[in-house]
Amino acid sequence: MDRTAKADLVSTLNGVFANTSVVVVAHYKGLTVADMQKLRTQMKQAGATVKVTKNRLANIALDGTDVASIKPLLKGPTLLAYSSDPVAAAKVAVDFAKANDKLVILGGAMGTTALNPDGVKALASLPSLDELRAKIVGLVQAPATKIAQVVNAPAAKLARVFGAYATKDEAKDEAA
Repeated sequence: MDRTAKADLVSTLNGVFANTSVVVVAHYKGLTVADMQKLRTQMKQAGATVKVTKNRLANIALDGTDVASIKPLLKGPTLLAYSSDPVAAAKVAVDFAKANDKLVILGGAMGTTALNPDGVKALASLPSLDELRAKIVGLVQAPATKIAQVVNAPAAKLARVFGAYATKDEAKDEAA
């Protein structure tokens, strides 16, 4: 890799680190190419990205960013998983690590907050941004549905009472 390509990579990574919500750092030693492709596919489906870069270049790119706290984790064969959704990258990385013991999560960062491996796992257990939006929409719609049921309930009760009186009157007429 020549000097200009390295400079381009560092500036690209710096932009990624500056604009991302969460970065997860993991060792990938022993993963096959097929495993890495599977991980990349799962990350892409969740809206996250996996990047394997030279640690020295990633260290340079981390300067001046909020997630610079991950610098000590960049030793050995590391990969970086990042996403704009604060939960997506952590969730996919933790799920993949459960299925494949060769992926070892070292930690990460969410904004200026450094995360240890347990912190990444705790972050992964949170609902994603889309799930939270769905819950909020459900909570907003639930009162409207209940109001409609309450408003319609008295009318339905009145209809049942009138229906009961009508059948009662019909029964009297038939008995007589």
